[in-house]
Amino acid sequence: MSQLIAELLAQCTFPPSATPVSCAVSGGADSMALMVLAVNHGLHVTAHHVNHSLRDDSDTDVELVSSLAQQLGVEVVLHRVSIEHGANLEARARSARYGVLPSDIMTGHTADDQAETMLINLMRGAATQGLSAMTPGICRPLLQLRRTDTHALCAELDISVVHDHTNDDTSYLRNNIRHNLLPAMNTMSQRDLVPILTRAANVMRDDNELLDILAAALDPTDAVALTAAPIALARRALRTWLSHPYPPDQATIERVLMVASGARLACDIGGGREIRRSKQRLVLGSVR
Repeated sequence: MSQLIAELLAQCTFPPSATPVSCAVSGGADSMALMVLAVNHGLHVTAHHVNHSLRDDSDTDVELVSSLAQQLGVEVVLHRVSIEHGANLEARARSARYGVLPSDIMTGHTADDQAETMLINLMRGAATQGLSAMTPGICRPLLQLRRTDTHALCAELDISVVHDHTNDDTSYLRNNIRHNLLPAMNTMSQRDLVPILTRAANVMRDDNELLDILAAALDPTDAVALTAAPIALARRALRTWLSHPYPPDQATIERVLMVASGARLACDIGGGREIRRSKQRLVLGSVR
């Protein structure tokens, strides 16, 4: 085991050696490094590669992944999904990809991905949960590594990796953040902001977990208790209660709070549903 591999493994959150794991391996430097590190940690690795059929040269990705997997003694499971070009391509590709991968799949997300995710969620108006970005742990064992680390590992081991040209297309939000926004922020602040952003995400996650615990003790259908509770907990209790099938937006939460306080009799929350106050209780039902 090289010194670089040992140094990187010390920062990873892999399960104990000999554990069977599944790794998502696209052929890029991050996922190839994931496979190498998992094997060197002594895990029993199965690599899963998803061909989205979006590029004419996508079969080359399979060849690179299979070649390295063979060297490492790793079985490769191939998946093919069909994605049409068009709006929300990134989101649709991600949904299709995770639809065929095992639920406990490991991914090669790094600290750089974490920082980008936090900024994406900030732009979408996220609160503490969204600003927590991705949850560290076994399924994302490389979150403490940098993108430069995975590239350095592949370079040291002379591993050929895929360069997906779609990652250079700044019409996609994540790519724009990666290639334009974060470098501009680094220049403006005269420092590398990735560690700052990931540390902030960790703080947000701790705060979010505490707020979830406190809000779980609040009955969101009790109008009196809801109105008397701290607003942060009242909002969170309502959001949890009304999150099926989709979480309500902030404006909807505020309307429900007005019903709880008695300022309104009822309000529409979308999807043909409404909240009414009756005998100091909030009642969820169909719009009358």
